[in-house]
Formats: sequence, structure tokens, C-alpha cells
Amino acid sequence: MSRFWKIVLLVIAVLVVGLVGMRMLGGGKAKDAKGGPQAEAGKDGERDNGPVPVTVIDAARQDVPVYASALGTVSAMNTVTVSPQVGGQLLSINFKEGQEVKQGDLLAQIDPRTLQASYDEAAAAKKQNQAQLATARSNFQRSNSPEYRQYVAKTDLDTQRNQVAQYESAVAANEASMRAAQVQLQYTRVTAPISGIAGIRAVDAGNVVSAGTAIVTLTQVHPIHVVFNLPERQLPDVRQAQQAGPVTIAALDRNDAHVLTDGGTLDVVDNQISSDSGTFRARALFDNKDNSLWPGQFVNVRMQLRTIAGGVVIPTQAVMRGPDGEYVYIVKPDNTVAMQTVKSGVEVGDSHVQVTEGLKGGERVVSEGQFRLKPGSKVTALKPGETPAAPTEAELKAAAQKQGGGGRRGGGPR
Repeated sequence: MSRFWKIVLLVIAVLVVGLVGMRMLGGGKAKDAKGGPQAEAGKDGERDNGPVPVTVIDAARQDVPVYASALGTVSAMNTVTVSPQVGGQLLSINFKEGQEVKQGDLLAQIDPRTLQASYDEAAAAKKQNQAQLATARSNFQRSNSPEYRQYVAKTDLDTQRNQVAQYESAVAANEASMRAAQVQLQYTRVTAPISGIAGIRAVDAGNVVSAGTAIVTLTQVHPIHVVFNLPERQLPDVRQAQQAGPVTIAALDRNDAHVLTDGGTLDVVDNQISSDSGTFRARALFDNKDNSLWPGQFVNVRMQLRTIAGGVVIPTQAVMRGPDGEYVYIVKPDNTVAMQTVKSGVEVGDSHVQVTEGLKGGERVVSEGQFRLKPGSKVTALKPGETPAAPTEAELKAAAQKQGGGGRRGGGPR
């Protein structure tokens, strides 16, 4: 045989051996894919997956209050800048900054000596005119008596009568001057026109003040107002609640963490809606006996509009959102889950929500662990805060034996 044919036969033999080897390898993989040991091990893994532990809670029925919330500003019911009505040297300041003063309390004292002198001058002039009036009356009475009238000319009698009227007018003018001086003298005692908190004084004792000089600002905090804005779409609900009776309002801190004071009531709703912001203004009234509210403070206002009787309430985290809307997982009696479409309503506190459609009271709802579920999944129902029980020693041994048996089936010696 020639050398050429030997090379050809060698090449053909190599190709045949390669094809046979590829055939054998392909058959082994197909066996694994169809029903070999690896497929059996996968089936065992699926069989080993037990029920999914989830937290389950019953949908509760309860009365659900409906609130309207807004950011409000605390404002004093009355704010008065106290100024003297007369001028003079400020002798004393009779209040402490920041203290609460009552209406009529003495706040400051102005030097009264100049006005006291004016009052004394008017009193002296009154006494002088009263003496002249007494003389004129005596002369007139004497001249007008029956025994002297025939000896007095009618002109003199008229003059005496007019003198009496003149001095009576002078006495009346003196009395008016005394009253005016007394009023001015009273203004030297600067008193509180309202009850409130005294601010920082604007002037010190010893300065000469004039009418209109600011001394201190008083702010009334009992009761106190909170002004807030609400969107115009809530106006019908607010007016309806106002017609039904007193509307209760609570004031919370800026973070909605706790209630500063409750027991407030809706005082007034403004008579127009702002065309710029689409909101209307309202005002609440609080007693503020504990001074929990302070003028200028920002608070969150929570106003109760109505109450939904027997609403279905579940935890907020139980409600999932998908392409078709909101849904929850309901646990059936056989401990499998089903997807249920729902519609959520108002929030109940910080952690619950009211469901308006798709759920009944008493149904078991998955509140935690639902991300591992799909319709029909088997679950282990746990109470809130409960953890799955630890596996027993027998369960651990059984699991180890299953894993060992699967290993022998998959790649053990034949």
C-alpha cells in the first residue's frame, strides 16, 4: 500500500473516533436533562421546599375617624403694644419681661407732678369762681326780694341775673378742666389693657417718653388661635362637619410625632377661596391652659371631619401595588394564599389603613413575608412578632439523610 493511502486511512479513523466520542457525550447530557440523576435531585429540592412562614393578621372592623390635615401657624388672639398717652419721665417699670400680667396691672409709672399741678390749678380756679358765684347769687336774691325790688332798676336786676349765670358757667368749665386734668393724671399710671404675656421692654426707666412711645408688647395666649389653609376640594366636607356640630381639632408638632394639645374647635372658615393657591383659610381656637402653643409656632393641624362606622382596617404594609392596582394576599383555610384586589381608603394612625372594597372583616391577611408568595403558595401562619419554630433533631436528621441519599443517586459509585 502506498504512503498516500495510509495517510487517508489514518485521517478517516481519527474522524470516526471523534464522531463516536461526541455522540457518547451528547447522549449523557440528554439523559441528565430528561430523567437522569441531576433531574431527580432537582425534583427532590422542590419537594424539600416547605411552607413559607408569613405573618398573618385578621382584618378588623372598627370605627374609623376621617381627618383633614394641614400646616398651621399659631397666632395670638390679641396683641397690644402698650404706649403711654401722656409724656414725661418714666419713673419705674413694674413688670418682668416674659411674665404673665393681668388686665389692669400696673406696668409703668410716669412722673405725675406736672399733671398734678394742672389738676390743682383747675381745682383752685373752681373754688374762686364758686365764691364769686355765691356772691352773685346773694346780690341777685337780695335785689329780687319783694322789699328791695321796687328800689332796684330792672337793668341792674338783669345784670345781676346774668352774673349768676356767668359764674355758674365758669364753675362748670373749672369742673371740666379738673376732670381732664384728672384723666391725664391717671394716664401717668400705665396699666395692662389685656391679660397676656409681657415681651421684652422697649424702654428703660429714667427715659423721657412721649405719647405713643412703645413700652412693651402684650400677647394674649389664653385662649389662642391657629390659622391654617386647606385645599378647596375639602371645603364641602368642612362645612358639612361644621353644620353637624362642633368640629374638634388637635395640634401636633412639626414631625407629627405627638399631640401638643387637643380639644380645639373650628372657630371660623374664611369667606373666600384664594384664586392663586386654590386653598381656603380656616382658624381654630384652643384654650391653651398649659401654654403648649406659642404665637408664631408652626404646628400640624388634624381636624376630624366625620367617623366611618365599622370600617375594615389592616396594616398598611399588607397592601401591595401591582400593574392592576392594589391587592393583598388572603390566607385560605387550607393555608394557601390567594391574591385579592382591594381599594384602600383613609389612613388609620401611622401604621394602618382602611379598606373600602375587596375585603371583609375577619379575613386573614398576610402582613409580612408576602414578597416570597405567589397565588397558591403554601404558608405557615405566624402571629405578629412570632418567629418560626426551630427544627427538631429528628427533622435535622431526616433532612441530612435526604441530602445524603440525593448525593448517592446523583454521583455515587455504581
